Amino acid sequence: MKKLFNTLLLFIALTACQGQKIDMALHLEKGKEYSQSLNSQATVVQDINGLQMNILMLIKGGMSYVVVAVNPYDYDLEVKYTNLSMTMELPSQGKIEFSSDNAHEQDIFSTLLSKMIGKTFNVTMAKNGKILEVKNIESLIESLFEEYTHIPEEQLAQIKEQITKAYGAEAFKGNIEMTSAIFPDKPVNKGDTWTITTNLQSGIAALITTEYELADFDSTYAIITGNSVIKTEDTDIEANDMPVKYDVTGSMISEIKINKETGWIVEANIKQEIKGDAYVQGNSQLPNGIKIPMIMETTTTITGE
Repeated sequence: MKKLFNTLLLFIALTACQGQKIDMALHLEKGKEYSQSLNSQATVVQDINGLQMNILMLIKGGMSYVVVAVNPYDYDLEVKYTNLSMTMELPSQGKIEFSSDNAHEQDIFSTLLSKMIGKTFNVTMAKNGKILEVKNIESLIESLFEEYTHIPEEQLAQIKEQITKAYGAEAFKGNIEMTSAIFPDKPVNKGDTWTITTNLQSGIAALITTEYELADFDSTYAIITGNSVIKTEDTDIEANDMPVKYDVTGSMISEIKINKETGWIVEANIKQEIKGDAYVQGNSQLPNGIKIPMIMETTTTITGE
C-alpha cells in the first residue's frame, strides 16, 4: 500500500509539472528603466562579374527604455541610445571605424552618432513585444544636420540616408521586433510551439516567419528557441542612387533567455544566413544592369537587464 501511495504521489507531481503553463508576455513597471546591448557581426560575400568581394561589418549599440505609461494592451516608452559604433572592412578602402565615443570635426559620421546619444524618442510597444509606433526619431535625425550647412548638399543627403537606414523608425522597428515580438497569444507549457511573422523594411525588405518553442523554464527564467524562414519581398530600393532588387532566401536560429517576471530579454543569440541575388537595374552608370550573387552570414548577441 505504501509503495502504491508513493507511486500515486509521483504520478500527481509529474502530471502537475507537465500541465504547468506560463503566461509569456511583457510585464513592465511604470517609471522603471530597462536596458539592452547589441553586438552584431555580418559577413557579406558578393560575386561581381566573377570577382569575389568580401565585406565585414561589426555593429554595437546600447539602448535605454523608460516606461512612461502602462496601458491595457501596450506600453509608452521613452527610448534613447547610450552608445553606437560601426566598423566595416571593405575590399577597396580597408577598415573604416565610426563610434559615438570618437567624435571630432574630421569624422562627420562619428560626430553624428555622438549627437544621437542621450536624445530621446518615443515608442509604443505591445505587451506581446510588437512595435506599434515609433515617433520623433526622424525629426531627431533631421536635427543632427542643422549645423552642417558647409557640406555639399549631395554628400549631406547621402549621409542622412545612411543614418536613417541604420537607425530610423523602420530600422528600429525591424531590428527590435526580431527579439521582442516573440510571445504567444496564450499560456504555453514546455515543448509548446507558436508562429510569429515579422516584416523587415530597412535595408532588404523581407518577411520573417518564425516557429518559436518554449524550450525550458524555471522559477526565474524561460528559454525560447526559434527557427525562422526569411524571404525577400518584391520591392526596389535605392543603393548609391541606383535601383536594386533583392531575390534572396534564408534562415535564422534564435535562442532567447527572458526574465519570467518581466518578459525582458536577459540574453539572446541569433545566427542568420541569407543567400540569393541582387539585381542592379539599368541606369546611367550601368546601362545593362547587373546580377550580383551574394551570401550574408550574421551572428548577433543581445544582453539586457
